[in-house]
Amino acid sequence: MSTLEVDLPIQDIVVDELIQMGKAVIRTEADAVSGLLSRIDENFAAACQYMLRCQGRIVVLGMGKSGHIGGKIAATLASTGTPAFFVHPGEASHGDLGMITKQDVVLAISNSGETEELLTILPIIKRESVPFISLTGNPKSTLAIKADVHIDVSVAKEACPLGLAPTASTTATLAMGDALAVAMLEARGFTEEDFARSHPGGTLGRRLLLHIEDIMRSGDQVPMVQEDANLHEALVEISRKVMGFTAVVNKQNKLLGIFTDGDLRRLLDKGQFDPKIPIKSLMITKLTTIKPKALAVEALQLMEQHKINSFPVVDDHGVMIGALNIHDLLRAGVA
Repeated sequence: MSTLEVDLPIQDIVVDELIQMGKAVIRTEADAVSGLLSRIDENFAAACQYMLRCQGRIVVLGMGKSGHIGGKIAATLASTGTPAFFVHPGEASHGDLGMITKQDVVLAISNSGETEELLTILPIIKRESVPFISLTGNPKSTLAIKADVHIDVSVAKEACPLGLAPTASTTATLAMGDALAVAMLEARGFTEEDFARSHPGGTLGRRLLLHIEDIMRSGDQVPMVQEDANLHEALVEISRKVMGFTAVVNKQNKLLGIFTDGDLRRLLDKGQFDPKIPIKSLMITKLTTIKPKALAVEALQLMEQHKINSFPVVDDHGVMIGALNIHDLLRAGVA
């Protein structure tokens, strides 16, 4: 028998017991978070005020699991309009403390409030008069007492049945960090556009920051024929540019109309196909167009509204400068 086939005594744990264990953890952690409601008080507001007045950055410190939570809190702060970064306390005492300036605010996380690495650098931070906020599970701890503002994130018990692994305590701390970040987001008037600017690679960023000119086809990629072209020439252009339509323009490239592959099918259905027919007599003149400075998401809305999948891009004078279809929006991650 291979090592992968060794039987484990999992069958001794019945399904109901596993389910009950999982539910017990969720209940314990839910109780820990709900217990924080009474601690959203003057200390919470004071912590927010320190961070709102900060001329530098919020420097988040934490060891072990508190460090992992601290990294997440710093990332949440930074992405919601409050510049922040995480510093490992152990590294801080070996040079990284130089990353903290007098314009910053320090946010230290420690469940016990007696983390040695934090206590080592605390006197230096206090000597520089850097505002010091602590989140601990012990209001009587050194970090709680010596902080300019202390926020109590203690929990009645951990979800771990041994009471050893940080579980409910880290969940509560993370929730309090979210509360701080969102409260400041609201206070700063942080908007969707602000969020998009710090998340240009995300879906919201692409929807709110990408303009038509960023993704449209231009130059030789744009399907267009002159107004004196015939149906045959228009079909060749549609085939070459593979956008499902061709624009019809005058000598100044001003858009006059379009002819689509759908129009061709309808023409064939009526038995009216003649490759020599002037395209100007077949083109559609009731057009849906878009400007290059419009948001890409507006193009998607127009496509849905008019039941189309491509259209011309024109400038303020109606001159054809580009073309866009649904595949371009898909590639850009907007659709």
